[in-house]
Amino acid sequence: MIWANLKAANLIRANLTQVDLHQADLQKADLRLADLSGADLSYANLSGADLRYANLSGAFLAKANLSGANLTGANLSNTDLSYVNFAKAILFKTNLSYVDFTQVDLTNVDMGDCFFSKVKLPERSLVKVS
Repeated sequence: MIWANLKAANLIRANLTQVDLHQADLQKADLRLADLSGADLSYANLSGADLRYANLSGAFLAKANLSGANLTGANLSNTDLSYVNFAKAILFKTNLSYVDFTQVDLTNVDMGDCFFSKVKLPERSLVKVS
């Protein structure tokens, strides 16, 4: 069951702090500069979403689909990214400090100039790294 259908929604600069978007359909949504800090985005479909410069600090993204998403300049600090699909996503200049990379799919991901600090990277945790 999908809890919220926000497919292709215009959510530029939206204040979505601590919002429950568990299992939401946010495919191709425009979330540029949105504040999603502390939001529950577990199991959400964010494939192809535009999250440039969005604040996702402290968000719960476990098992979310972020394939093809643009996260340029986004803040993902203190975020649970376990089991997230980032295939073909753009993570250029993204803040990835204090994140959990357990079983993350980073197939064909652009991770240029990212900021990493105290990342949880269990042995054999990255799958399909290209």
